[in-house]
Amino acid sequence: MFTGIVTDIGTIQKTEDRGDLRARISCSYDMSGIDLGASIASDGVCLTVVAKGDDWYDVDISAETVSKTNLDSWKAGKRVNLERALKLGDELGGHIVSGHVDGLATITQMQDDGDSTRVTLTAPKDLAKFIAQKGSVTLNGASLTVNGVTGCDFDINFIPHTKNHTTWGDAAVGDRVNLEIDTLARYVARLAEMQG
Repeated sequence: MFTGIVTDIGTIQKTEDRGDLRARISCSYDMSGIDLGASIASDGVCLTVVAKGDDWYDVDISAETVSKTNLDSWKAGKRVNLERALKLGDELGGHIVSGHVDGLATITQMQDDGDSTRVTLTAPKDLAKFIAQKGSVTLNGASLTVNGVTGCDFDINFIPHTKNHTTWGDAAVGDRVNLEIDTLARYVARLAEMQG
């Protein structure tokens, strides 16, 4: 379980196709405090640490995960948002995030809005119904508040802090983004469906 508050930016060191995809990610985490088998959200995808060194860890990514996320674009040098799993007593600064990506949204527009950047994305039709104005979404691992929704399009504002402390400062129109909808929205929709 995660909060969507990015705590480090990692860099893909290398990837290797072994049937599943193996990726090595460098980071600034104290790796002595991270056990093999630990979960780290990497661009919003909950991945298991299978090997580690002083400033890196390896993960195995199944073909299913690659097919449902933007991890097929991971190449050496790419920067990724990282968050370690919650521990009892940690501050819940974002919202409850599982690290299970629901689909891909696409950035369709970006424009400066004061010091912030307003980003418009298009969600898959089957997921758009779960996105609500002033609700939460997780995009590439970052917990964000939705400004507005029109059909399958929704927009987010990125303040300078977010752009400087996540990979959102690197974003461009056309980027595919890992989207996890709010768990609460999913359950509310399911309850409404069962009562309808």
